[in-house]
Amino acid sequence: MKSTFGKNIIVSIWGGSHEDAIGVDITGLPVGTKINKQELGSFLKRRAPGTSPFATQRKEADVPIPVSGIIEGDTWIVSDQTVSFQIINSNRKSGDYKNLRSVPRPGHADYTARMRYGTELNMAGGGPFSARMTAPLCIAGGIALQILERQGITIGAHILSIGNIKDTPINPVNISSELADTLKSRHPLAVIDPAAGKKMEEAITAASKNLDSLGGVIEGFITGLPAGIGGAMYDGLESTLAPVLFGIPAVKGVEFGAGFESATLLGSQNNDPFYYDGDTVRTATNNHGGILGGITSGMPLITRLAFKPTPSIGREQDSVNLDTGKNEKLTITGRHDPCVAVRAVPIVEAALAIGILDCMMEDR
Repeated sequence: MKSTFGKNIIVSIWGGSHEDAIGVDITGLPVGTKINKQELGSFLKRRAPGTSPFATQRKEADVPIPVSGIIEGDTWIVSDQTVSFQIINSNRKSGDYKNLRSVPRPGHADYTARMRYGTELNMAGGGPFSARMTAPLCIAGGIALQILERQGITIGAHILSIGNIKDTPINPVNISSELADTLKSRHPLAVIDPAAGKKMEEAITAASKNLDSLGGVIEGFITGLPAGIGGAMYDGLESTLAPVLFGIPAVKGVEFGAGFESATLLGSQNNDPFYYDGDTVRTATNNHGGILGGITSGMPLITRLAFKPTPSIGREQDSVNLDTGKNEKLTITGRHDPCVAVRAVPIVEAALAIGILDCMMEDR
């Protein structure tokens, strides 16, 4: 199965969690683009499973392997209109999911996928609906990050909250150039306030021991974007980014700038006053999150994504048997993230990068 998005940079993600491999085809990258393969590999390791006590213990190296369109060497070079990469799935335990063909997990795609695709789709580990499919997304996004960094555009993210435990929000007006690198170096949680991170770790551990899971919010930012990127209505930057962000498994909400809070403000409070900073137009506040009318203003782009709790939990739950037509109890086995938001930080960065690059390629 393939899932495709993009207009100028077209990304097709294929495979499934327990197939032999997963991968991505990327069409539209400029021929001659150089890719630092060590940097790309390091980026994928930030998302990889089995690297933290707060993530699934499935061990996967997640090494990107060029299939076509790449001249290999110390630096990879794009040589064709379409490039393709794959990642080998080496640590599968499909037997853990055998009964889920008949008894769907509450909160997961097992039931709806069967209604849409029938019984032939391999749903082991969540199949094409699994968070494992974000690994090839991170290949495309990791390449986009390198291209954007060469243009002075920085993208970063952090865990804003886990459950009801909150990190320090970023300053939406002035974001230091060091913040993205600082967040990337945090392990195992990407947070600004280490004290909040410690509380998050304790909450995730407690939920896991209680055979349960937690959700969270990821806050992302982009600096260095010039004013004038995007367009009106369905050509707007929010309209371009939203489907890419919502395509990340477990995302249930996306907001830009003040987002839903703006609905509680007066116009005089929500409006961001303009002023000249030398020859540059800036705003004193940034409730608009760097986007006005679907077009970048030159201020930092701010977005937040809500991730639901992992549906696969160890507690006994009520479900149904789709083969017998009877109600049935379900106890889920296998390896699962107790909080999907923990590994979602680089995924959000990747999605933002490929969405921004797609929009910036419009003028080209």
